[in-house]
Amino acid sequence: MFPRHLQSVGSRYFAHAGHSRVSCVNRDFPRCPWWTTYYPQNPTYYPPNQNPTYYPQNPTYYPQNLHQPVSTWHPQEYFRPYPFPRTPAFLGPPCFPWAPGQPSWIHISHYNMNSTGDEPIRKRKNMEGDDSGRKLMPKRSYPPANDFSVPSAQDPSGLSTSPQPEFRAESTTKRKWEDFSHLYCEPSGEKGKFDFSVLCYNILSQDLLEDNSYLYDHCRRPHLFWNYRLPNILREMEEMNADILCLQEVQKDHYQEQIKPSLEALGYLCEFKARTGSKPDGCAICFKSDKFNLMLVKPVEYFRRNITLLDRDNIGLLLMLQPKLEKEAPSICVANTHLLYNPRRGDIKLTQLAILLAEITEVAQMQDGKFCPIILCGDFNSVPGSPLHRFIKEGRLNYEGMTIGKVSGQEHYTSGQRILSIPIWPKSLGITQTCVYEAQKRKEGPPEEEAVGYTRQTEASNYRELSNLNHHFSLSSVYSHVIPNSGVPEVTTCHSRSAVTVDYIFYSARDNDVFAQPGVSVPYNGLQLLGRLSLLTEKDLWSVNGLPNETNSSDHLSLLARFRLEV
Repeated sequence: MFPRHLQSVGSRYFAHAGHSRVSCVNRDFPRCPWWTTYYPQNPTYYPPNQNPTYYPQNPTYYPQNLHQPVSTWHPQEYFRPYPFPRTPAFLGPPCFPWAPGQPSWIHISHYNMNSTGDEPIRKRKNMEGDDSGRKLMPKRSYPPANDFSVPSAQDPSGLSTSPQPEFRAESTTKRKWEDFSHLYCEPSGEKGKFDFSVLCYNILSQDLLEDNSYLYDHCRRPHLFWNYRLPNILREMEEMNADILCLQEVQKDHYQEQIKPSLEALGYLCEFKARTGSKPDGCAICFKSDKFNLMLVKPVEYFRRNITLLDRDNIGLLLMLQPKLEKEAPSICVANTHLLYNPRRGDIKLTQLAILLAEITEVAQMQDGKFCPIILCGDFNSVPGSPLHRFIKEGRLNYEGMTIGKVSGQEHYTSGQRILSIPIWPKSLGITQTCVYEAQKRKEGPPEEEAVGYTRQTEASNYRELSNLNHHFSLSSVYSHVIPNSGVPEVTTCHSRSAVTVDYIFYSARDNDVFAQPGVSVPYNGLQLLGRLSLLTEKDLWSVNGLPNETNSSDHLSLLARFRLEV
């Protein structure tokens, strides 16, 4: 990943090819992928023929602590033709930022990344093989009239101060806007309408990308760096112009320093919930301040210190948003979550989902017992048709005899796995089999062993009832999960190991909504699906080298839908 005349000589050293000069870098240096300006922990320079472990008294080049910043290291000497003078003629002052004679940059890979070159290791051949230039999309609001092509990375326009190298463009795959508004009649009489759009997007945390770099062996290295990805992601959200954004894998430092300020400049108000523990990312919900009033913010943590089953750091986030209308309108409950990935821990996923549904019940139930409109977005790490997916849509699930790896549908071979326990979670959690909090919830639940003993006694007399899960919502999915007239599965994520659908937008459909889940009761205050941005197939995505690529800077596709609320 260094320029051609540089070579890596170890995890903490690099040198000019064919030359004895060695520079030592501390462990944090590789985390700065495009180093063009001052970085607090920069490389320490050692003159030639000196042992890096020896520290003479010259403070200019020999710090007493390797982790102290050194302001006299000038990398532009590495960008001149070899050989060069032993005493470098610095072109700038002895401090950062330096002033090289010609623009230059160093590309440093994360230590987990392959650094043998920037050419992609193709998982499969490019289906089109187009080497043409990038397509520049004109700026427009949504919904589009015909189709949508994710915008390419052009001039960052102030989003990044680092110069962007030019790369060979890959072909783009267009996504069509599917309009259903003609299927509905306009509200009659005194009824009004409130139309709004929702975007669900897992933007791929940079830390998670680097920690799982084996998933992106097919990608060209420069497309994986944050200062290349960020302008693409922000531009995509700006082009889609959704009224509500539900984002997952939002890295906390990037959110505070870059994402939140950029979205606030576009008229959004933002709420964020970080994962518990030391995890660096979380979920965010952003909404247009000129369309909604914020009524309630409810962070949801799935971690429970006294329950072994709930020892993971996943979270959810709930917002109650009031439409800004002249006449009174019900609030809309917007929920966003990222459930556990582990395909073999379906028990944890179902319990996390039950907690989220119980929290939604607490905030979305109105005084008359009915529920306000609900939007449920997120990365559920479950495939269409899986027991967890059916439970969300149908409102019921019998898991008696179900293996633990079958819940999410991610495991193709579940033989030999243990069966889900009945009940799945202990009584100390305080949530019933209908996914609501108990009316008389104890302030402090009993120890887990006591709760398990209680449930085992109950199991003998009411075994079948305890193996049934239910919830009170009537939720439909925005997407059908197959391409119309072909039956080919849609996918929302595509990397080196898999291409499946795990991201969803669920909503409480109105009785006259053509996509309402059949066979379930529909609440009075439901929503109509007016349109959606089409998804793609695995073949479509591999035709542009999978995800992430030059124009799509996450390993997930964004989901976009437009709804109508009659008031």
